[in-house]
Amino acid sequence: MPLAADAPLIAVVDDDGLFRDTVSANLAEAGYRAITFEGGAPLLDWITKGNRAAALLLDWQMPDPDGPATLERLRAAGHDLPVLFLTGLNQPIFEEKGLRLGAVDFVDKSKSFAIILQRLRIALSTKQPAASGSPPEQEAAGLLLDVGSARASWNGQQVDLTHGEFKVVQLLAQRIGRDVGYREIYDAVRGVGFEAGQGPDGYRANVRAMVKRIRQKFRDLDPDFDAIETYPGFGYRWRHG
Repeated sequence: MPLAADAPLIAVVDDDGLFRDTVSANLAEAGYRAITFEGGAPLLDWITKGNRAAALLLDWQMPDPDGPATLERLRAAGHDLPVLFLTGLNQPIFEEKGLRLGAVDFVDKSKSFAIILQRLRIALSTKQPAASGSPPEQEAAGLLLDVGSARASWNGQQVDLTHGEFKVVQLLAQRIGRDVGYREIYDAVRGVGFEAGQGPDGYRANVRAMVKRIRQKFRDLDPDFDAIETYPGFGYRWRHG
């Protein structure tokens, strides 16, 4: 059955031809169009010519430029498409770097395609425009969130948040003065019920690491930033005032 002409186009970048072909075929079966590249250079050239994809599945270890360098160049050029790293490097240090550079997700290549597909769908959903009647901006003291572009500013200065970090700040700001649990925060970023880390409570470490990065980004602009408070053993809250 041919794919619809308006089916989302997913770019796949990997120097392993067999992996590219496999992912491309699986995407087609799931209803997506796919375009593949053997490295970052041809992808960047394709985008420079004005082409666009709905999302990017990006390998980490490739000849120059590698995955992180490719992502840095995309973001520096102002392209905000969702980028998911697909890599065999499953250590936390690589995941943290990928998210810090602006990736929306970091998926182990050994996972089944069903999991990769679920994570892709979650990433694509973060790019959907706000529903009719939803406010384009949300405000708290010192904080301004542009929901449409997923951008945040603190006291007039832009905060360099990833899409996932923006969703965490948005959730906390919507509940000013109320406690938000680890699980709810993680669900807002990864999707309801998704498990990660060691054991059934592994998501807590992921949330703590993400909130730590968010706080630091605000403190880079304002050393006195203290709007995100910790509720020990439960979660976090965005304080009043």
